[in-house]
Amino acid sequence: MTLDNLKHSAILTTLFKMAEDNDLIGATEFIKDRLYFATLRSKPKSTANTHYFSTDEEFVYENFYADFGPLNLAMLYRYCCKLNKKLKSFTLTRKRIVHYTSFDQRKRANAAVLIGAYAVIYLKKTPEEAYRALISGSNASYLPFRDASFGNCTYNLTVLDCLQGIRKALRHGFLNLETFDINEYEHYERVENGDLNWIVPGKLLAFSGPHPKSKIENGYPLHAPEAYFPYFRKHNVTTIVRLNKKIYDAKRFTDAGFDHYDLFFVDGSTPSDVITRRFLHVCESTDGAVAVHCKAGLGRTGTLIGCYLMKHYRFTAAEAIAWIRICRPGSIIGPQQHYLEEKQASLWAHGDIHRSKQRQYEDRSVPHLISSMDNLSINTSIFKSHSLDRMEENDYTENDLGMTQGDKLRALKVRRQPRSATTGAIRLEDMKMHTRSTSQPLSRVKAAAAGQGPISPLKSSKVPPSSSVSASAKRIGRSSSSSTNLKSSLVAFFPLCDYPVL
Repeated sequence: MTLDNLKHSAILTTLFKMAEDNDLIGATEFIKDRLYFATLRSKPKSTANTHYFSTDEEFVYENFYADFGPLNLAMLYRYCCKLNKKLKSFTLTRKRIVHYTSFDQRKRANAAVLIGAYAVIYLKKTPEEAYRALISGSNASYLPFRDASFGNCTYNLTVLDCLQGIRKALRHGFLNLETFDINEYEHYERVENGDLNWIVPGKLLAFSGPHPKSKIENGYPLHAPEAYFPYFRKHNVTTIVRLNKKIYDAKRFTDAGFDHYDLFFVDGSTPSDVITRRFLHVCESTDGAVAVHCKAGLGRTGTLIGCYLMKHYRFTAAEAIAWIRICRPGSIIGPQQHYLEEKQASLWAHGDIHRSKQRQYEDRSVPHLISSMDNLSINTSIFKSHSLDRMEENDYTENDLGMTQGDKLRALKVRRQPRSATTGAIRLEDMKMHTRSTSQPLSRVKAAAAGQGPISPLKSSKVPPSSSVSASAKRIGRSSSSSTNLKSSLVAFFPLCDYPVL
């Protein structure tokens, strides 16, 4: 090669590098000279120095109405797998990795939550640090998320709210991507498989309301109470709370050994203070997990679970809404969002009092506790009644209004197509940016349970069960009669105290 050709080649290389650098002007740098986030008008081509990738068409939010995010927990998991794999890839070792998104404001907001969450989970940035990076330089602000109602948006949920909700969930052990079972999550969130999601693992489960008989009605799979028994028993769900009009007979749960409570309030509305207090009491006095449902398991269900998060973990209203929607998209609708904002201060105060009393109990010696048990009895007889609110559900018949909000949301959800199996093959090794100890995923519920007769249980996941049960599953299944009685008498609350945090 002549000297002129060498000079020409060097000039071209410099020009190409300058063009790449121009693409990254205004880009967010998350790892110096390594990981970037950029908003680009056109699809770039990867070069010898830079690898570009986008998830805008890969991770797509399934909307109900005008809602567009945030993306669910499975998509966050897949994104983290994808990015960790790229950062560990030998072929990309010397390249800058750029996650780019388009100027579509909805896709851009979802992409920002993904890489911002990655920075919080793996790069140990605070939500505020991650968000400041996302809006640095020439980056514009991000479109806030909205609820799944039909009509105008009255409450904005920001990218920062989502990052703060994820950080709070990490801190309290609700989120651990090392042990997260994506196959179980994606299987049981399907309507035909039960339509259920854990919000607080081992303590609070949200699901769609059961029906008197398992059947397909207008294309919507309906599940009888008995269909849930195997899964509930497997995961130590001991209590069911119904928030909607009575459709099935509660005795079908209680005869099977479950506790069942009715806390009815109108679809799309907010709970009374009496309902909220009673819901919190049920959760606090239950040793096992609590499964909560309304019609679709989204609005009323998410609202009361949000109250629990605020009281016991000091989530802000926005953090609670964000985390619950990431776990179960479409949750908390319309006025329910403002209700949580209004109740935040009082729930925090009640939580502080609850924890103070709990510490007082812990400070006492065991002999003193045992000798004073008679003085610690709590009247719970009213909580075993079929209806716990003064407003009887007969005063309001959901069917009188035609299709309710819950009916419409369930009808929209059933139309969704299952995720392609080819996109689900992700190895656990891809999750690890650094060497960590891991546990096996939770075992699946078997396809049938003894004594169920003609009632079919929920379809179990097709993924082969693991050879050993995870530590989390063992903790959920562990029980002791003496410790149960002690905790019940004290109305103590100790869920998830030994869950691992990333």
